[in-house]
Amino acid sequence: MKRSAKIALGVALGIAAVAVIAALNLGALVRLAMSPGAPFDAEAPPPAPDYSDPRSWSALPEREDAGDPAPSGAPAVDQRHATADVFYVHSTSYVGRSWNARMDDATVNDATDRGATGIQATAFNGCCAVYAPRYRQANGMAFTRSSADGDRAIDVAYSDVRRAFDAFNARRGAGRPFVLAAHSQGTVMAERLLHEAISGTALRDQLVAAYLIGGAITVDGLRERAPDIPPCHAPGDLRCVVAWNARGPVYAPTEFEMHRSDPRQRLCTNPLSWRADGARAPADLNRGAVFLESDDTAPRARLAGDAQCVEGTLVLHDLGATPRDLPSRILDRVLGKENYHAIEYQLFFMNLRENAAFRVAAFLSASAERPR
Repeated sequence: MKRSAKIALGVALGIAAVAVIAALNLGALVRLAMSPGAPFDAEAPPPAPDYSDPRSWSALPEREDAGDPAPSGAPAVDQRHATADVFYVHSTSYVGRSWNARMDDATVNDATDRGATGIQATAFNGCCAVYAPRYRQANGMAFTRSSADGDRAIDVAYSDVRRAFDAFNARRGAGRPFVLAAHSQGTVMAERLLHEAISGTALRDQLVAAYLIGGAITVDGLRERAPDIPPCHAPGDLRCVVAWNARGPVYAPTEFEMHRSDPRQRLCTNPLSWRADGARAPADLNRGAVFLESDDTAPRARLAGDAQCVEGTLVLHDLGATPRDLPSRILDRVLGKENYHAIEYQLFFMNLRENAAFRVAAFLSASAERPR
């Protein structure tokens, strides 16, 4: 074999070996890339957002932005004249080694717009004006491994979400019905918001429903901390909570599963039936998965197969092929086989869209009938 051929072969084998090692240790590499390189410094967090500045929002109803795209054949309402609002708290879009993301990081903001607001908050633009704040989101490792530093980073993120919620209420005017929606890290923030800023206040009466997906909501936790906002048990229930975590039947938890301070059974709402029970709902109730990040934005009926709540987890069977780019496939591998956390909104997008509109209509109807 010629020397040049040997060199080429050696390079190829070396690349292959690196690829194999990377594949085998992908979780470790991701953990290394995301783990903060220094202790949390309470004196030096990133500058706080100003919610009077439109740049501090991923979506606002009065402009064209990430909250506007809609599935083919299911147009959005004119958000300037919507009869209800949605306050959406986005999932983790920051990948880095600081405890909290910076608000002036264009890469993070673009990831928020494309990978969170643009594919999740848009499920609600069929009924509602979309408000989606940016915030100094906590490092993802704060949610997988409990630590004092991680808790401090989460507190920074929550302080932003709380101020954004106050700004949301000031912007939209008093008395309007609203939907609370969130995913993953956003659900951690929104659950706390539900307990601390909505339950027991006048805002509870304006709440249509809370869609708190991909978190660790428990039935007992709601009963203890927000007793006036119970789980939803039927498609038209109001002032209640919807939650699910979607997995396949062979999923086994990994080190990237969200840390749970409350070990009790999670709330599971089946988005095919909108009931919090263990009945198996057939695939023909799936109104369509939607992947607005793909070239084909049409609803994909019955993509997820049937679904059943089993011990607090939404178990999916016979999931069809989903459009996932390379970074998304890497994320899927890190999360573990049959962990559908990353696409929990997309798989049931049309069910979410139609149910939110149904609940808003039910809320408005009930309000109109209420004696004054």
